[in-house]
Amino acid sequence: MIDSGFETTSVRMELLLLVTFQAPAADVDRIMEAITAIAPLRMGKYDSNAYQSADGIERYRPLEGAAAGAETELRRRPGTVEVSFELPDDQRLAARIVEAIYQVHSYQEPVIRIQPILASRSKGLDDSSNPNRWWNTTGDWKKAASPVREDA
Repeated sequence: MIDSGFETTSVRMELLLLVTFQAPAADVDRIMEAITAIAPLRMGKYDSNAYQSADGIERYRPLEGAAAGAETELRRRPGTVEVSFELPDDQRLAARIVEAIYQVHSYQEPVIRIQPILASRSKGLDDSSNPNRWWNTTGDWKKAASPVREDA
């Protein structure tokens, strides 16, 4: 098991924490605002870095004591996503983030996971002539895509 970071020519592998939470897609912006108010989620020359999965279906059944009251049928909630982001390996910071997620989350029992990981960080080398980089293949990814034609 690798228990410390290491480097290659282009990349540093750092010990970080991977934080993952599940929430209705409509709640993610509110939750991420609370998170980035505490930690900027920086990665090199970018901030607010996180990954959000496509909509999925959450399955659960409320038991006695649940805010919804006990139910016999299994619930299926469509439109639930998983969001993940990385933090420095700092338990106090992680605790603040967990509390922030809990306070703005719509669930009585939010699903929040934290795992130690090794994550890559670019050394910021000059990549301007690398033919595999998006700026050398497809141009500016922010440009609007051509409209899809719906010819019958």
